[in-house]
Amino acid sequence: MGTQKLVCGLFLCFLAFNCFTASGSQPKRKLVTEEVNVLRHVSKQLGKTNWNFSVDPCSGKGNWARPSTDKGFQSYVECNCSFHNNTACHVISIVLKSENLSGVLPPELHRLQFLQQLDLSRNFLSGTVPSKWATMRLEGLALMGNRLSGPFPKVLTKITTLSNLSIEANRFSGTVPPELGNLINLQKLIISANELSGELPKTLAKLKKLTDVRISSNNFTGKIPDLIWKWTQVEKLHIQGCSFEGPIPSGISALTSLSDLRLSDINGRISFPPLSKMESMRTLILRNCSLYGNIPGYIGDMKKLKNLDLSFNSLTGEIPSSFVQLKKVDFMYLTRNMLTGPIPTWILKTNKNMDISYNNFTWESSGPSECAQGSVNVVGSLSSEADKLSRVHSCLKKNFPCADPSKKHHYSLYINCGGKEAIVNGTKYEADVEPRGASMLYLTQTWAFSSTGNFMDNDVDADIYIATNTSKISIPDSELYTTARVSPLSLTYYGLCLINGNYTVKLHFAEIIFTNDSKFTSLGKRIFDVFIQGKLVMKDFNIEDAAGGPGKAIIKTFVAAVTNHTLEIHLYWAGKGTTSIPTRGVYGPLISAISVDPNFKPPSFGDKNARVKIIAGVLAASFMIILVLGILWRKGWLGGKASMYDDLRGLDLQMGYFTLKQIKAATKNFDAANKVGEGGFGSVYKGLLSDGTVIAVKQLSSKSKQGNREFVNEIGMISALQHQNLVKLYGCCIEGHQLMLVYEYMENNCLAKALFGRDVQSRLKLDWPTRRKICLGIARGLVYLHEESRLKIVHRDIKASNVLLDKDLNAKISDFGLAKLDEEDKTHISTRVAGTIGYMAPEYAMRGYLTYKADVYSFGVVALETVSGKSNTNYRPKEEFVYLLDWAYVLQERGNLLELVDPNLGSEFSVEEATLMLSVALLCTNASPTLRPTMSSVVSMLEGHTAIQPPISGHGLSSASSRYKSTRSNFWQCPSQVSINGTFSDSSESIQDKEESEILLMKNSVISIQ
Repeated sequence: MGTQKLVCGLFLCFLAFNCFTASGSQPKRKLVTEEVNVLRHVSKQLGKTNWNFSVDPCSGKGNWARPSTDKGFQSYVECNCSFHNNTACHVISIVLKSENLSGVLPPELHRLQFLQQLDLSRNFLSGTVPSKWATMRLEGLALMGNRLSGPFPKVLTKITTLSNLSIEANRFSGTVPPELGNLINLQKLIISANELSGELPKTLAKLKKLTDVRISSNNFTGKIPDLIWKWTQVEKLHIQGCSFEGPIPSGISALTSLSDLRLSDINGRISFPPLSKMESMRTLILRNCSLYGNIPGYIGDMKKLKNLDLSFNSLTGEIPSSFVQLKKVDFMYLTRNMLTGPIPTWILKTNKNMDISYNNFTWESSGPSECAQGSVNVVGSLSSEADKLSRVHSCLKKNFPCADPSKKHHYSLYINCGGKEAIVNGTKYEADVEPRGASMLYLTQTWAFSSTGNFMDNDVDADIYIATNTSKISIPDSELYTTARVSPLSLTYYGLCLINGNYTVKLHFAEIIFTNDSKFTSLGKRIFDVFIQGKLVMKDFNIEDAAGGPGKAIIKTFVAAVTNHTLEIHLYWAGKGTTSIPTRGVYGPLISAISVDPNFKPPSFGDKNARVKIIAGVLAASFMIILVLGILWRKGWLGGKASMYDDLRGLDLQMGYFTLKQIKAATKNFDAANKVGEGGFGSVYKGLLSDGTVIAVKQLSSKSKQGNREFVNEIGMISALQHQNLVKLYGCCIEGHQLMLVYEYMENNCLAKALFGRDVQSRLKLDWPTRRKICLGIARGLVYLHEESRLKIVHRDIKASNVLLDKDLNAKISDFGLAKLDEEDKTHISTRVAGTIGYMAPEYAMRGYLTYKADVYSFGVVALETVSGKSNTNYRPKEEFVYLLDWAYVLQERGNLLELVDPNLGSEFSVEEATLMLSVALLCTNASPTLRPTMSSVVSMLEGHTAIQPPISGHGLSSASSRYKSTRSNFWQCPSQVSINGTFSDSSESIQDKEESEILLMKNSVISIQ
């Protein structure tokens, strides 16, 4: 028995020894040496300094490990060690998120042949994607939130194994290459928040496996492509802030798997898209999509819907009764439509966030009589019929009138937006600390604010509408900038019960969320629009760019006319900028403070009757002064220069006034280095105001024969005009014998210089989408002048040198010195000829017969120049052709119109769009004014909403009757017969009008008073 125990013990010891030696002799699983060396190179190029190579990267130990406590921060390398009988490892995944790596993308990564996932999101990497990456077999690539730049990296289109691709929030530019359609395995495509442009390639229709597509905040042009109906598996589709044109393709009805659809800011007039089969819809945003008609009742059948935004459209009819079934909806925004009928009772009783403000609802006894400061926003929601109802609070009425007529005596306003009460330079800024903002009205006795929207995708329980600075603030009056009010969609401040008159409005901004360092938190881009009194005053405003960096204050100053005792300041997010830096859900308007001061001497108030008498007296006296000055001026009794200066000082126009000291400081005493142009008016200088605003100062030359009258005319015209395609007049300077106009600064000078400037180096390389955008911008500006503005105006001098280009190459019409009022009760104006040879319509040039069709003719010439890149007056293809326009007619008759397209474009243009543009241009230059289209028709044709009218034979001078041919030889070939005063820096000279301008000033001032 003892022997058996001994044998068993020895046997067990033998087995244990064998097991020990077997396990001890097995080689360790390690990353192959070649890939270790690759990681060493990668660490140097990325700037990844804390990888510890004394530990095997595949060991899962040290800083190679996966765990992370910081939200959004991830750093690990993942390996597959199943190779060579589990003895060799290869890297299959590298994730380095939110590490602020400041290097470049390492070309050596292509040597990691087994790498499948690469995530370098939220770093500070620069450069572009290395060409060597073409051989990689990645399945997932995330480069979101870096500084990568250059054209869309075509190398990515060669990685055909990709299923997920994100290059969001970088600086890639140019068009999306057709080769992207080769990535047929793509399921996720995220290219939002770049600088991509042009039309989307049709080859994207091949990406039939897509489930997630986000292309927002780019500069795409054209229509939303019909190809989207091919993406039948797509669940998430985001197209916001891209300036696409309608319609929304009807093929969208095929995307029955959609659960998250976000479309915004689409131009045109668009019917509601067919979405009845979208049973999985959870988020539906169709904001500012130019929708018209009724809201479909089937929206109420979307049982999973949680977010609904149909705001900023032209929807009519009643809120569908089926909406009461939307039990799961947390946020519903129907603001700024034209909805009618009574406000449903269930909306007024809900505890969900619902905004139905700014509509045309009818008031019933069961309806609201005041604006509850809860989760339902009804400000301005009633039709104008409610204006007469005394029991209805003014906040429900249009334009938010003053609730108590006896209190219409406020004349200033100071708000510390998002902050506590503050005393700054002796001025008290009122506190604004209301924490809510999804759908609400906050009301005080003198001011109010209306806030709309919830921050999407931020994964927090409660949105934060008051931002606190994360960037270092070291600026004067810092108590105004350490906090700010933010909004994800729309934020409107109201000044209530103000005395009517002109006010200087100062909007205080400082970007306090993004940082001023070399971290990914500095890469955010906040872009929004600003409206004052319903007029767009800042388009695509970027606080950081305007101020020169985060944590720096910028004050934007405007002049606003208060005519109904209420001032409205509206900030709107148009879907542009980043939404993922520093975290998801950071975007939208931000404002630090508001100050409003009168441009008049505030009256001293006694009793009520005295106030009425004072106000009536001021208005009457102002009107009589302007009227008398106008009559005296017209009679010639105020012809002297000195009296003109005095008269101009007394005019209460809608603009600001600058001192000569301010102008000299801004232009560095008119330093020659700041001179940017020369015209018949005088010199133009670039300047920088103390608040950081870049300006252009147009200085009247003492030698100019054009100046005085045009100076008056230009002030009168532009002070009454506000449009995104008209250059903005900040104000003027009238001091001593100095006459100056202060405009917004246009970074890219004028269209003439961009296309055919004398200095070839100064010409801009304008691609086709940009040229088309410029022509549309000019057309829209003229539509406003002719049809939409209070004063119907004929510009009379539309030409390439009077079209200015901002930093984004948006066209803005300038130089209103020759503009004329178009009297509505007259078919035309008979006037002395004024304009520029080569751009003037024949009936106006020869007979002084002026209608708005003269501007239409000039637009046609400018459009022709823009497409061809040639000057109408300086380009002569053959001796027998006087102008480019002549040659265009000949090519049209020959069927070779596309020969006019600028050779510099090569084949990079849309044949269809170029043909349309040229055809419309020639239609506009018809010799008969009655056969020219209106500018609104021109816009409709260029946008594809209206078919182009067929060409009419004999419409051009070249092919017209002998009468027109004699006209051409008598006038166009002999322009010297017309007296020309003044010279321009370009070759186009303007003929000066001899008529006075004071009638316009009187008329404009009367409008201001009314």
